[in-house]
Amino acid sequence: MKRASSAAVRPYRLATVAALTAAMLSFPASGGVAAQQDADRGCARTDIPRVPGAEHQRSACLDELTTAGTVESGHTDPADWAGLTPAGLPTPKGVPGLQIDGYFPDTSATNTNNGWQHDSQFVLRLPARWNGGLVVSGSPGNREQYANDRAIGDWALERGYAFAATDKGNTGASFYRDGRTPGDAIAEWNQRVTQLTRAARATVADHYRRPPERTLATGMSNGGYLVRWQLENRPELYDGGVDWEGTLWRAGGERPNLLTFLPQALRHYPAYAAGGPGAAKARKALHRAGFPRGSEFLWPYFHKNYWDLTQRVYREEMDPGFDGDTEAGTPFCAPGDPDGPPCDADYEYGDRPDDVRRAVARAGLTGRIGKPLITLHGTLDTLLPIGEDSDVYARMVRDSGRGGLFRYYRVEDGNHVDSLADTFPDKLRPLTPCHRSAFTALEHWLDDGTEPPRSRDVPRPDGASQAELTRSCPLKR
Repeated sequence: MKRASSAAVRPYRLATVAALTAAMLSFPASGGVAAQQDADRGCARTDIPRVPGAEHQRSACLDELTTAGTVESGHTDPADWAGLTPAGLPTPKGVPGLQIDGYFPDTSATNTNNGWQHDSQFVLRLPARWNGGLVVSGSPGNREQYANDRAIGDWALERGYAFAATDKGNTGASFYRDGRTPGDAIAEWNQRVTQLTRAARATVADHYRRPPERTLATGMSNGGYLVRWQLENRPELYDGGVDWEGTLWRAGGERPNLLTFLPQALRHYPAYAAGGPGAAKARKALHRAGFPRGSEFLWPYFHKNYWDLTQRVYREEMDPGFDGDTEAGTPFCAPGDPDGPPCDADYEYGDRPDDVRRAVARAGLTGRIGKPLITLHGTLDTLLPIGEDSDVYARMVRDSGRGGLFRYYRVEDGNHVDSLADTFPDKLRPLTPCHRSAFTALEHWLDDGTEPPRSRDVPRPDGASQAELTRSCPLKR
């Protein structure tokens, strides 16, 4: 993993900073209409809380906390959330309040947001009209702390929730350089979500003068994995969670995980794409690996943009010894070349040493959730195939005896990347509205014990337009 020796692991040497930077406010100290407006917005100069444990923070009183205002004001980064939502997703407006950006102590420096070059960055948004709840989220993929702003943050803020998000402690395609031993970087993700949740709960209590009545965890992809892990390992911090196509790692290092199916995609896709007599056999091999029948139209996109890079960087995180001194493999290497360097298309998880499974187990899940959890996953997911991921996790939850705390919705024609629903409107549907339906169902479950619909397949409504699918996703017929 080339960790301690890598130049990219050099500790970021921080300049001395004040305990709390001055709030970006210019309001009168007291009296008059301006002071009343400050109070209405929940941003009076005396109402700037300190985030416990933060090494640095800065605050801003904003007329708009959603991306309808933060894009223009510079309090989000659209690059963080590019491609994660359908183009027609409405942007809510009318949510004034306080935003706190900052970072916790860390030695890695992959995140350059806010000009800080410091990891473990977070954002905390405190709406003036608070509903008493807190939503906490970790970023999907290896994105930064603003990645959930469009898909989750806007909607949560519009509903009155305080919203907190973290970059997970390392970002970018070379995230595996963070740490000293295999699995360190991913293990840090879970620690950073726990850290932010505790700090955000305390900050919310300070700001609103009472603790949150409800704390919910939610996230997509790697962010969904973090929800699963938190509800298994830190359930006392949360009232429940919604897992949106979370990544599966297993506590014993068992199959399946992405290191078992992605190599098969890399191995067989070139023969499928080439056509000819070997194409049919390669297609069947991809289906056996878990890639859904009917998802073939997506394979070129995922081969080019996701399969190769994802396999190499996560394999480097868990198994750096596979390719010796080479860092994160050889892009798009040809499988079966005995004279070439080790190729991730030839990777066989089951043949690797036990320490690889121990590294995977450090990130592993058990299914033993301690608070209500709703999982949703698209049937045409071609990055984390549903049969190799959430279907398995659902069995793990049931086998652990926690089925009463769990609901699982398999969304017909949903894919891992919601923006692709704009490219293939006749074949795909966005999962964002399904996440919102699941979140609302969780609220009712916690409010008055109204149980969500039973775990089930969620069909695509006949004749529904893409605009309708972007607005609505009923979980029951």
